[in-house]
Amino acid sequence: MNHTDHMNLLRGGIPMPGGVWADLGSGAGAFTLALAELLGPTGEIYSVDKDAGALREQARTMRAQFPQTTVHYQTTDFTRPLKLPALDGIVMANSLHFQRHQATVLQTVFGYLRPGGRLLIVEYNIDKGNFAVPYPVPYPAWEKLAQEVGFTNTHLLMTRPSRFLHEIYSAASW
Repeated sequence: MNHTDHMNLLRGGIPMPGGVWADLGSGAGAFTLALAELLGPTGEIYSVDKDAGALREQARTMRAQFPQTTVHYQTTDFTRPLKLPALDGIVMANSLHFQRHQATVLQTVFGYLRPGGRLLIVEYNIDKGNFAVPYPVPYPAWEKLAQEVGFTNTHLLMTRPSRFLHEIYSAASW
């Protein structure tokens, strides 16, 4: 996938430029960069990952491609309590499938959102896990999980073929 693919997966869940968002489990920042472009220079992003090297790489790329975007980098495990302002939105792209206790993690994540805030999830649409996706979250399971945690409105944004694991999807939950 390329930058345009990342943007397209998120685009339908971002209603307007600006706002305060977080990317949880951001890694080297493929989706953080897409978020920066979609939010524009008035957006503010909290990029959270436990890999300090990946965040340094992300910061270099962000400065080169989106120098006006304000990004706060936090080197920590997003499953632990974070110091974040009330967020307009959160992106979790290919990070939830690493969590065994997904509902517990999502209850914490839900608490970071301001009223009306949204969670954008990007996951593989598969039922059976493997070493790379140990706890998959296919879309029907995401709908159920989102409702259990307290999200009241979940929509499938898009799907696209994946050369790794059949199909990837994005969804928005409020």
